[in-house]
Amino acid sequence: MYFRKKSVVDLPQEETAIWSCTKEECTGWIRDNFAFQHVPTCWQCNSPMTRSMKLLPTLVNKNLDAKAIKKSVSIR
Repeated sequence: MYFRKKSVVDLPQEETAIWSCTKEECTGWIRDNFAFQHVPTCWQCNSPMTRSMKLLPTLVNKNLDAKAIKKSVSIR
């Protein structure tokens, strides 16, 4: 049998604003346009996060202002 090697597609990349965890042993980060808080906390260790830039594949977030969405009310 002959299996054709699939060609690798280069995804377009761009400098993207991210939030990264301040804890050295934690590798948590999130894209800024996917964060629900203005200053998020790390989802892995609950430490504070700092804003920085990273070269990432381009993604489109159709919900442009996720931080403005009113949080739901919790029922106890």
